[in-house]
Amino acid sequence: MYCLKHPLKSPTIILAFMLAIGIFSCKNATKETATTEQSGKKIGVLLVNHGSRSDAWRASLLDLDKHVRDSIMAGGKVGDVKTAFMEYTEPSIATRLKEFDKEHYSDVIIVPVFLTVSGHSFDDIPTLVGLKDDPQSIEAFKIENMERYKPQAKVHITPLLDFTDILKKNILRRYKNISKDAANEGLVLIAYGDKTYNTEWTKLMTNVGDYVKQNTTLTNYDYGWCGHIAHYSPDSTTLPVNRILKEKKEAVVIPVLVAFDEMFQGKIIPDGIKKVKDAKEHVLYKPDAILPDGNVESWVINTSRDFTDKILNNTIAAAR
Repeated sequence: MYCLKHPLKSPTIILAFMLAIGIFSCKNATKETATTEQSGKKIGVLLVNHGSRSDAWRASLLDLDKHVRDSIMAGGKVGDVKTAFMEYTEPSIATRLKEFDKEHYSDVIIVPVFLTVSGHSFDDIPTLVGLKDDPQSIEAFKIENMERYKPQAKVHITPLLDFTDILKKNILRRYKNISKDAANEGLVLIAYGDKTYNTEWTKLMTNVGDYVKQNTTLTNYDYGWCGHIAHYSPDSTTLPVNRILKEKKEAVVIPVLVAFDEMFQGKIIPDGIKKVKDAKEHVLYKPDAILPDGNVESWVINTSRDFTDKILNNTIAAAR
């Protein structure tokens, strides 16, 4: 065994090293391609979100697409990554699935960028893609002019974001960024909410609030809704803020919303805060959102990769 004092000055060694890297990379690429060809699968990933009339909201979700695309497609197992808006705007889920069919994809992995279970994630999306026939969803689609489309490709829907600790860490980080004195503050979480799945949403807010308490000197938290469950009323923000201010000097209001929307972070929540007495002195609020978040991006990437590997491995195993 020996050591070269100046290895970079040796052209022969540099060339050998570069060739080795090239061969290794080619072998890995060939292996990935062979796996895909052996399975006979062409897999696409579709990031599905709620949709909004807000340009800023849509831009955040399209940015998420840009940030995860290269990592998901690295290795050649996934042919394309697309984003679809469930309602309000194009490209819709139906539009994107038609594109995948036109490009002869065998499988489409739908990654719902939703916080927790709701009528949208449990009923609407599966019904829109032909995996379920929920009567209420179908009727709502007719009223809202939303197209159902059952693709030729096989559709796989992944678990939601709240199956991880990402939301807890996100809210903790955002709370710390705005907090001035946790011992004299209370936290108010304002989320969209869902009437049918109120138990699940309440549990989510409780889990998040408890997590912030465990990792700070915070002792009090409360929550409210700003979506249709609250009839988009600012009062649902005012009430939990006032409850906190009965016990604490200040209330820190955090929007538990995927992206920024002028209606929610820009109007409903601020209007609710304005109804609080001496709000300027006692309420801390930043109109931000969960996105952008590197942990959310990693979750999308890892979830897409895991489902891709399952599809490929199950197909190859079945063929043996």
